[in-house]
Amino acid sequence: MTRATPSPLNASTIVLLTIPPLMWAGNAVVGRLAATWIPPITFNLLRWVIAFALLLPLAAWVLRADSPLWRQWRRFAVLGLLAVAGYNMLQYLALHTSTPLNVTLVASSMPVWMMLVGRLFFGAAVQPRQLAGAVLSLTGVLVVLSQGQWERLLQLHFVPGDAWMLAAAFTWACYSWLLTRRDEAPEIRHDWAAFLLAQTTMGLVSAAALTAGEWVWLATAAPTDMPTTIHWSGALAAVLLFVAVGPSIIAYRCWGAGVQRAGPTVAGFFTNLTPLFAAIMSAAFLGEPPQAFHAVAFTLIVVGIVVSSRRG
Repeated sequence: MTRATPSPLNASTIVLLTIPPLMWAGNAVVGRLAATWIPPITFNLLRWVIAFALLLPLAAWVLRADSPLWRQWRRFAVLGLLAVAGYNMLQYLALHTSTPLNVTLVASSMPVWMMLVGRLFFGAAVQPRQLAGAVLSLTGVLVVLSQGQWERLLQLHFVPGDAWMLAAAFTWACYSWLLTRRDEAPEIRHDWAAFLLAQTTMGLVSAAALTAGEWVWLATAAPTDMPTTIHWSGALAAVLLFVAVGPSIIAYRCWGAGVQRAGPTVAGFFTNLTPLFAAIMSAAFLGEPPQAFHAVAFTLIVVGIVVSSRRG
């Protein structure tokens, strides 16, 4: 097994790693909105079915009988389970019982998970500069969550859904580190649409199985905290299209390329831009201008990224 060697950050890598948190901020907002319209695991399945249909014209060759996908199906099954079925399912489950604010706070642990998974399972050393970058970046997240008033943090309450998001963060860290391996077929790895379609194809198998289990549970347990049917509407269709194109295809394409260049640990710090983007989106929707604490938070997060990415 070989792993890609991280390269120094440059402008194009920064853009690649900034687009996913922008898309994921929108995903958190619309995912919470859709929580009353559709069961969460079903929502995730439909999201990736649409993404599969959009990717198919770009890389249909990867599904041919002689494709290297079938020779390495176990590898892509793991990637699909973690990224297509696992991470997104856990996030939507979290949004059913938790608030976007709490989900954002728990997700801000991503840099820590990146370092921990890298150290335990991939032999990556944790550098002091990475720890310093994590402290700065997490401080920036707390500034966003507290809106510059630290007493607000004492008002945060955690619910069981936050545990789902904690599991999601760990799942995403494992997926990101697996992206650094170079043992896939080069024909697939060098074609971004084929690489994502291969993951989506295998991930849909596990996502479909989990969805079947969800409907059995809904029929027998009759939970009161989520819908037991799909409430179809134009709004739900628009939300599904957005999460299939933006947070799925665009974000995953950019994240995969960014991780290959910068490495999972540095890339993990960019995820802390998500709460900042979410706050700006909320301000835009409410017609409120950005506040001074947004600038402070942005500065801390960016400084954390710069510190963590410096070479020793």
